[in-house]
Amino acid sequence: FLGFPQFEEIVEKAKNFKNLPSKEEFLEFYGYYKQATVGDCNIEEPEDEEKKARYNAWKSKAGLTIDDAKAYYIEVYKKYAPKLEE
Repeated sequence: FLGFPQFEEIVEKAKNFKNLPSKEEFLEFYGYYKQATVGDCNIEEPEDEEKKARYNAWKSKAGLTIDDAKAYYIEVYKKYAPKLEE
């Protein structure tokens, strides 16, 4: 299976989109990013609504391997890049 040298590149590109992703799009990126870089969610559920949304996005990816999470992140990038890079 391929390594993911491009994962870090894709993360940098995603940070520099010309257009901001919607909240839902951001959370999709965020969940896979946290799973790919930290692994399964390892924090308590926060009270704050904004933080709770991020927590749930990450927690929903539990069980994915780091490599799978990176692959999914790259797929999410490919899905949204045309719209967000215009």
